[in-house]
Amino acid sequence: QFAIPPSLKGLKQTRSVINSLFSGALAGAVAKTAVAPLDRTKIIFQVSSARFSAKEAYKLIYRTYLKDGFFSLWRGNSATMVRVIPYAAIQFCAHEQYKRLLGGYYGFQGKALPPIPRLLAGSTAMLTYPLDMVRARMAVTPKEMYSNILHVFVRISREEGLKTLYRGFAPTILGVVPYAGLSFFTYETLKKAHAEQSGRPQPYSYERLAFGACAGLIGQSASYPLDVVRRRMQTAGVTGHTYSTILGTMREIVSEEGVVRGLYKGLSMNWVKGPIAVGISFTTFDLTQILLRKLHQMGYTAR
Repeated sequence: QFAIPPSLKGLKQTRSVINSLFSGALAGAVAKTAVAPLDRTKIIFQVSSARFSAKEAYKLIYRTYLKDGFFSLWRGNSATMVRVIPYAAIQFCAHEQYKRLLGGYYGFQGKALPPIPRLLAGSTAMLTYPLDMVRARMAVTPKEMYSNILHVFVRISREEGLKTLYRGFAPTILGVVPYAGLSFFTYETLKKAHAEQSGRPQPYSYERLAFGACAGLIGQSASYPLDVVRRRMQTAGVTGHTYSTILGTMREIVSEEGVVRGLYKGLSMNWVKGPIAVGISFTTFDLTQILLRKLHQMGYTAR
């Protein structure tokens, strides 16, 4: 038996990291673009006092399409792409590397990312947070108010001050912990249980999609009230409200609209959108990883 030279081992590891980064970036982009119209509709309901129902959501989508055209349903998605691509790349890559290090124990021990990737993902979230604010503002305003990403930045900075770009950051960070922790933990737990039951080490694509959907459902439901609070705080400047703190915002929403109708408004749409997005992202990640490995093998055999 030949020992693998350290340089070749290092090269293999670097390639694995690059593959994970690329697959993660693609997974995030594809998933978010697929559900962008539903996401925009959900944001519009979250920041208004109008009652939410599937019928009203459909009417809003149809009215938007008639008034502003098909692509207006994706308004603000460019800001989402700039924000999501680096975040998803780091999160998936760190998750993949951590899983490799922990081996068989991962399903139950790997609930959190290791410190350095967690710091990287966290700092990415912090640096790109203003883009989330921009996305929310573009979703709830007409084209005349904000024409593009840069225009939103300039107007908010000039009219409301730079610190407004970080309004709603606290509920975002608080919401990330239950969401990311529960979704990754659920996905890996289901994969491990499936392997034990079926005797197959890898689930089929449709099974991955179902596991990802369950993961998204549990993760998003746990952090949903904080998502509503975040959107209210982000859009306060254009809706005429003055939401300043998490508890103050929650109190105001509950007193005006009630607990379920206020803090959980649009959750049923999230139950449709969330599992689809998480299912697509996990599946895209896994399939891209497989494709890149195959392309690499073909590259070698072609020589």
